[in-house]
Amino acid sequence: MARNDREKFSREQKDDLIKKTVSVNRVAKTVKGGRNMRFSALVVVGDGKGRVGAGMGKAAEVPEAIEKATKAATKAMFTVATNGTTIPHPTLGVFGRGKVVMLPAQPGTGVIAGGSVRAVLEVSGIADIRTKSIGSNNPINCVKATIAGLKSLRTAEQVAQIRGKTVEEILG
Repeated sequence: MARNDREKFSREQKDDLIKKTVSVNRVAKTVKGGRNMRFSALVVVGDGKGRVGAGMGKAAEVPEAIEKATKAATKAMFTVATNGTTIPHPTLGVFGRGKVVMLPAQPGTGVIAGGSVRAVLEVSGIADIRTKSIGSNNPINCVKATIAGLKSLRTAEQVAQIRGKTVEEILG
């Protein structure tokens, strides 16, 4: 009975997460007997309240790859610094040759972003933002660049605490 309670709790814990599969790729390894086909999946997971994570998974079947990617994304979740429904300041996320510029937007603007960047921002709960993807449009690079940009965000309170000043001194 304790085991069933544990399963029930873990299901409830996972059900409040928003999961989006960004891409599924078929990859092949050439071996002596021919080609071994596998699938790699890229999944983003968020709670819609400021927590987000991305993960990759690879397996012989698509559902298994998605499941592995979801587990990896859940483990990699972090909290995004937000200012209401937008981000506190402009930021640039870089991964490989992919760059994502993220700019705060007025309430009511919505999420102005391309496919893979949009997926990350929607599951994170950011409702008003403008973005521009520069360089690589590979979904993996775009997602990782977006994650890097979101990790670099700081609120005025966080900056004030780091510098040992008050929020009024930081904001001017």
